[in-house]
Amino acid sequence: MKKSNLKLYAVLAVIMLVGLSFTALKKITVKGSDTMVILSQKWAEVYMAKHPGTVIQVTGGGSGVGLAALLNGSTEIANASRPIKPAEVQKLKSKFKTAGIEIPCAKDGLSVFLNKGNRVSELSIQQLGDIYSGKITNWKEVGGDDAKIRLYGRESSSGTFEFFREHVVQGDFAANVQTLPGTAAIVNAVAKDKYSVGYGGAAYAEGVKDCKVKKDAKSKGVLPTAATIKNKTYPISRYLFMYLKSKPTGETKAFIDWILSSEGQKLVVETGYFPVK
Repeated sequence: MKKSNLKLYAVLAVIMLVGLSFTALKKITVKGSDTMVILSQKWAEVYMAKHPGTVIQVTGGGSGVGLAALLNGSTEIANASRPIKPAEVQKLKSKFKTAGIEIPCAKDGLSVFLNKGNRVSELSIQQLGDIYSGKITNWKEVGGDDAKIRLYGRESSSGTFEFFREHVVQGDFAANVQTLPGTAAIVNAVAKDKYSVGYGGAAYAEGVKDCKVKKDAKSKGVLPTAATIKNKTYPISRYLFMYLKSKPTGETKAFIDWILSSEGQKLVVETGYFPVK
């Protein structure tokens, strides 16, 4: 046999081995809630270190984007910081003959962020709703300085946007709310702007202060902590969800089972969220 043929066979053998190694990798795709990106990336990082044959790809974009990706088949797991909508369930039924699978995987306190230089430190749900709907426009109306309130919020594809609108604003947002693509961007904006306010997942609150939130005018202001979310005294808390088209199997099931295990839930706490159990 000629040396050139031997070289050719050797190259082909290497290509086949590389191809086999790639096909042997188990890939899981996760897409959706920006609130959950930090947590999901941590889960993926630790799980992949323990299971070298598994590749987990995590991207954000918002809860609505993740659920749309689930519907068009471009992700296995859709992360959502809000419950799935009836219209989205109907689309799943129409396309896949299934209502989907909902898996609560963590709890989150929806924080209201204030600049550390702001004299205001607590607000009621009613006051927050009035601020974000445009009824209250100056900090002096809620015990602060005589200064215009600058509003930061999430884009409409965000589950955080929907949750805050439904449970706090209870109506339309003011036209002057400046929308930003993620909670980290909101925190960064509030940290630089003394007379601003923002909202988002509690895990992102660095360089700003959490506002104490009062259920009503007569209630005591409460900060989002593990204890207050567990005992339900913090008034703006929610579950974080994973959605799938059908019951998970194989490596996807193993990954989700691990997330819900004590080890996976420990990472929930370490990342600044709160365990589901």
